Amino acid sequence: MTITEEKIAKDLLSIKAVFLRPNEPFTWASGIKSPIYCDNRLTLSAPEARKDVENGLAETVREKFPEAEILMGTSTAGIAHAAITAAILDMPMGYVRSGHKDHGRQNQIEGKLEKGQKVVVIEDLISTGGSVLEVVDVLREAGAEVLGIASIFTYGMQKGKDRLKDAGVINYSLSNFQTLIDVAANEGYIKKNDVDKLKMFIKNPSDPSWMEL
Repeated sequence: MTITEEKIAKDLLSIKAVFLRPNEPFTWASGIKSPIYCDNRLTLSAPEARKDVENGLAETVREKFPEAEILMGTSTAGIAHAAITAAILDMPMGYVRSGHKDHGRQNQIEGKLEKGQKVVVIEDLISTGGSVLEVVDVLREAGAEVLGIASIFTYGMQKGKDRLKDAGVINYSLSNFQTLIDVAANEGYIKKNDVDKLKMFIKNPSDPSWMEL
């Protein structure tokens, strides 16, 4: 079974894990006005969509990273997806905390990770790439060989692409912004003339002029 970009986009839209509001933009934590908001955690509460996502992630690991030895989830959104995907693949998994614990062994990496192990990072969403690259850095510092990232969705922002390239990290996402807006337009979630607004936004999210179209 092949899980397509279109299928994942339809899943995310149908369970409202992705909201598109070109005329009533969301405000991100950075202050950026955005026509899209993505919460892939909602896939965990939707069995059919969750099945597609986890099978898709498992396919990605099998096909793109056949030499992988362990999966590592990002904290916190990637943990459950890493666990379910690891169960499908019968592989070990762990996760990386956003910071060291302040008690016990003060671990930042949870789960057993051996130096030299080949790791695939499981992430839910790629935007500017900053948070997932922090995870990659922690794993590399621990002596792991990070093969790459398997993620659910990417905005495809140029900043994110550049950061991943500079860090020497490859990412494979199950779906992406372009596919999502194409599906959304075809399925009636947005109007055809909203597509131009969305495309203009993603070219430069910091430029609010897309709202004037």
